[in-house]
Amino acid sequence: MEKQAADLRKRFRGATPEAVLAWALDAYHPDIALASSFSMEDIALIAMMTEIRPDARVFALDTGRLNEETYEVAEAVRRKCGIRIEWHFPERAAVEALERKKGLFSFRESLANRHECCRIRKVEPLGRALAGLRGWITGQRREQSPTRGDLSVVEIDAGHGGILKLNPLADRTSEQVVSFLRERKLPYNRLHDEGYPSIGCAPCTRAVQPGEDPRAGRWWWEHPEHKECGLHPSHEGAGGKGPEGSPFRRGKGDR
Repeated sequence: MEKQAADLRKRFRGATPEAVLAWALDAYHPDIALASSFSMEDIALIAMMTEIRPDARVFALDTGRLNEETYEVAEAVRRKCGIRIEWHFPERAAVEALERKKGLFSFRESLANRHECCRIRKVEPLGRALAGLRGWITGQRREQSPTRGDLSVVEIDAGHGGILKLNPLADRTSEQVVSFLRERKLPYNRLHDEGYPSIGCAPCTRAVQPGEDPRAGRWWWEHPEHKECGLHPSHEGAGGKGPEGSPFRRGKGDR
């Protein structure tokens, strides 16, 4: 598989995201799916994928603590692109045990506690979502975070049985993605207009200030090198630098 990934990296060097997706959907459908948090990147990929195959698969993780705005844009994208979203939820017993023992905000008390919460609400459901797939697609980009500086368009996901993992937007800028959404008149999370370039669970996400790293609002009480939830562990500790500011904060007349 590593040789296959290396060959694919060469093949898709400089290729458009659409070209990567067209190949993946032709070679792997229905055993490949996009993992969507309904970020701007994921919405762009959903539009690209459904233009190639209207029945392309999309799944999402409902952690139980998402913002209302995230549910709103998920429904808007579902209607706009005509997709069926495969929702996955955390195991009820695990969430109940965590909250009964440690309360509702244990994730702010230590990195270990935050990883525990992410493992229950995100990592375990992701494992179930990926079960039986031969590949998955993400909206990750290199400039998003210091932990994603070495991101490749094609990877092998050793943590999930060695399946193929594609990041078609790896080398795209935030401005390019925003431009794509605007040109296609696609819906987006309205929190972006309020200074949220990166959106996760509601209690773990806040707006950023002008000039701050786009992921400064995620787990803001932690060091930047720790700001991953375990869904993409291969990039923890990687080098790189995110862009300054947010392209999402728009004027009142610019929507």
